[in-house]
Amino acid sequence: MTTDPTTAADREDRVLERIASFRKRRPRLLDEVVTLAHGAGGKSSAALVDAVFVEALRNPQLEQLGDAAALSLPAGERIAFSTDSFVVQPLQFPGGSIGNLAVHGTVNDLSVTGARPLWLSAAFVIEEGFEIALLREIVADIADSAAQAGVHVVTGDTKVVGKGAADGVYICTAGIGALPVTMRLGPEYVQAGDRVLLSGTMGEHGMAVMLARGELAIEADIRSDTAPLNGLVHALLDGAPSTRWMRDATRGGVGTVCNELAQSTGLAVVLDEASLPVLPQVAGACDLLGIDPLYVANEGKFVAIVPEHEAEAGLAALRASPGGENAAIVGEVLAEPEGIVALRTAFGGSRIVDMLVGDPLPRIC
Repeated sequence: MTTDPTTAADREDRVLERIASFRKRRPRLLDEVVTLAHGAGGKSSAALVDAVFVEALRNPQLEQLGDAAALSLPAGERIAFSTDSFVVQPLQFPGGSIGNLAVHGTVNDLSVTGARPLWLSAAFVIEEGFEIALLREIVADIADSAAQAGVHVVTGDTKVVGKGAADGVYICTAGIGALPVTMRLGPEYVQAGDRVLLSGTMGEHGMAVMLARGELAIEADIRSDTAPLNGLVHALLDGAPSTRWMRDATRGGVGTVCNELAQSTGLAVVLDEASLPVLPQVAGACDLLGIDPLYVANEGKFVAIVPEHEAEAGLAALRASPGGENAAIVGEVLAEPEGIVALRTAFGGSRIVDMLVGDPLPRIC
């Protein structure tokens, strides 16, 4: 009988090296047709974006693949510019509507760059036969959300398509925000030892929309968390002025956002399961459906990376602001294992949190 001279730690290191090597590969688009998984914000989305859009439209700003582009004007001013589209079904759900999402989604994409959102556009694709009364309600939600966020809808467009050519109404938005000249946020600033902050509880939006569809025999008091983040973001920047990076955790949830960060930095993101804030009713619904809350979409939460010495001050600033009462320090950034997101479980073990595969919750934004 021979004895294996390698230790369990050696074998684990080799496995992690193989995983890290695999994960560094560019995503490959193998599909011949678009599927719902390509819109989920996970691996399929990354492959589609990289192989079709980035490949054809490549430029330094686009290649950063941020939720908004940070741009410098000829006179030296800086702006953040973002665009988004909304196809949620149902159009109205507990806690919000497609109109609220259209404003909040774009405002939040601008906010996590450190910008102050100012102006939005809104374009509507409306299906023939859509009720005018419902359209008025959706536009009223847009007006209310814009006022709440302190932005103005300054231009737009309307198109009507034939019966059956759209699912009620789709809304496309773009937004512009003022970006301080000295503001610099990005994965290139993230360092080992930094802390991971989450601005609140996970998963309310995705689960609220899923349950509102009425296809599941589950009753739970879950409301979407859709909300503008500009106030919370600037509270964090006041409390932790050396914040490195931010991203709102929408499609693909917190798990996918952390994977995008790990892959772009080559560092490890290690999350603490016991610190991740999840409402009991959301956790219960996720358990019944076999869905990990880490992958469920949010529309009013963001992940931030801050230096260790500013983490507690940043957390205090979030918790003192409306909407940030449940903020938490949920993990840390480490040098190894490279490009990996890991979760320290409540049982004392650990597991890898991979990027979302498939689409458990389609059409949630």
